[in-house]
Amino acid sequence: MTRVYLSLGSNIHRHQHIHAALDALADAFGELMISPVYESKSVGFDGSNFFNLVVGVDTDLPIAALSDQLKQIENDNGRVRSGPKFSPRTLDIDILTYGDFVGVEHGVELPRTEITKNAFVLLPLAEIAGSEKHPALLGTYDALWGSYDKASQSLWRVDFTWRERQVSKAGN
Repeated sequence: MTRVYLSLGSNIHRHQHIHAALDALADAFGELMISPVYESKSVGFDGSNFFNLVVGVDTDLPIAALSDQLKQIENDNGRVRSGPKFSPRTLDIDILTYGDFVGVEHGVELPRTEITKNAFVLLPLAEIAGSEKHPALLGTYDALWGSYDKASQSLWRVDFTWRERQVSKAGN
């Protein structure tokens, strides 16, 4: 089994699509490690605020099959791929890391560069995998978050419940 971290984001019917994604991931992979859910402004375009979180799963799927399965979950949630790269999304699921793999597989570059560029990826990742090391940089996610320029992007926790479990509480 390989530990995989995924970034989830939505800015269209956010609660609905994040719930659906968590349901689909739990059905496919079993128990999920779920970070708190954060709200942040759109990056790269003017649009509604996003909900973002990171989910950890264990899988035997190779990267190509995992990527295809995640794209199907996005498609099942109305993901439109014909628009610009930076645009509103019903659901976006990105593979952040796949064990210690470093490189490009099936068109997926890992570890994903967004880990160190976006607070809405790095903070939730640090919260569920803080002592783990970034496969390429070899620093822990806690250390990477500690040195991140927190003034560059604002985000805030939101109240979010999934399957009667409080995943996050605003302000904590």
